[in-house]
Amino acid sequence: MPDAIVPPLIDARTFKLTPHESVTVRELGPDHLTVDVVYSPGGQLPPAHFHPAQDEHFKIIAGRLHVVIDGRKTELGAGATWDVPRGTPHRMWNAGSEPVHAIWVTTPPMRTLEWFMALDGLQRAGRVGRDGMPGLLAFGVYLTAYRDVFRLAGPQWLLGPVLRSLAVIGRLRGYQPLASRS
Repeated sequence: MPDAIVPPLIDARTFKLTPHESVTVRELGPDHLTVDVVYSPGGQLPPAHFHPAQDEHFKIIAGRLHVVIDGRKTELGAGATWDVPRGTPHRMWNAGSEPVHAIWVTTPPMRTLEWFMALDGLQRAGRVGRDGMPGLLAFGVYLTAYRDVFRLAGPQWLLGPVLRSLAVIGRLRGYQPLASRS
């Protein structure tokens, strides 16, 4: 892999995505983003999602991760690897009592780092619910703004208009993705 490029726009390299998931950037190159991901104990089944133009590769370093990919559920332990081709619905979470550590490579990186920074910004600003997750209005804004790198699985003809409607209200409530903050 090429030498790491750390973009000047970030002061930290670790980003909290959800109450139970954080990533630390290991390497950012023009063709990939590599992160260490930690799934803390107590995670819940997240919504199925996909990446329309990116492939993902995971390698479990420690712990056991529950994975549903393309409708098939499995549990992966240390040493296991798996690939998620672009456009494939998937979900992963830690249902166990020990942390899960994995290496996660996204190819190409596109705006994935910006997506991570945006989610981390919501966490740091406390703009999340009691469960530590952003609400529907925030998700409307962010899922619309970053639909090139992250989409909920399901009928796009329905999800698109619903998310865009929520985004209008969310922007009025002050939710702004990084791309709109300049």
